[in-house]
Amino acid sequence: MNINKNIIIQGKHNKPILVDVFYQETNQPKKIVIFCHGYKGFKDWGAWNLMAASFANAGFFFIKFNFSHNGGTVENPIDFPDLLAFGNNNYTKELDDLETVIDWISTNTDFKKEADNRDISLIGHSRGGGIVVLKANEDARVKKVITLAGVCDFEKRTATIGDLEQWKKDGVKYVVNGRTKQQMPHFYQFYEDFIKNKERFDVKKATKNLQIPQLIIHGNADTSVLIEEAENLHQWNPKSDYQIIENADHVFNTSHPWKEKQLSKELEITVKYCVEFLK
Repeated sequence: MNINKNIIIQGKHNKPILVDVFYQETNQPKKIVIFCHGYKGFKDWGAWNLMAASFANAGFFFIKFNFSHNGGTVENPIDFPDLLAFGNNNYTKELDDLETVIDWISTNTDFKKEADNRDISLIGHSRGGGIVVLKANEDARVKKVITLAGVCDFEKRTATIGDLEQWKKDGVKYVVNGRTKQQMPHFYQFYEDFIKNKERFDVKKATKNLQIPQLIIHGNADTSVLIEEAENLHQWNPKSDYQIIENADHVFNTSHPWKEKQLSKELEITVKYCVEFLK
């Protein structure tokens, strides 16, 4: 298997985007799958490398990347050494980053024998699920879209992070990262960006508008993003394929770091559903 890690591409917001590609070298162009991590996530979290290898073994050209403002750096793409960048992240930047990655693989000559740039699908986990639905709705290059434990509403997550007046006054508010114990800043620009682009960030509208196949996967033991959000997505797009993973939590019963040599049973089932859908 060919694995190219930490390829640096330039984002539109003065920060690099780090990209990984996984594929079997066959000199046959393969369907491209681009994976977006979620909030407080990163491309090398937990079992994502094993997941990427599973997709490559199934015959896909698999891409995962760090959003430019996810808090990682080129030197340290894991965890959050750059909290200033994290605080300056917003949905516009994430949509732009995803577009940059799509542009990059669509015009990249290094992989032209291996990657079929006419066949691009998106997978998003958690907040990344909302991002891929928005992007799939606005970019005709996307042929299929999958959400894993995806969110169905950005507004309730944006307008309710504590007291708006206080947030505006302080210019920042903090969320504790349970794993790293860091105080993660959210600058008020996040809210301003949301209000300015509210129409564009409407996941419900985007889902209803989708003209391409959509797969919704959610665990019924997810306490971070409740399964009702998946039910909403499916209701807004009744043509979508909807799979419930029994006993799966928000990260499909994996964790970081993931020391196992294989995926959890729940993530393995998830990958199987994805592969069937994408094929």
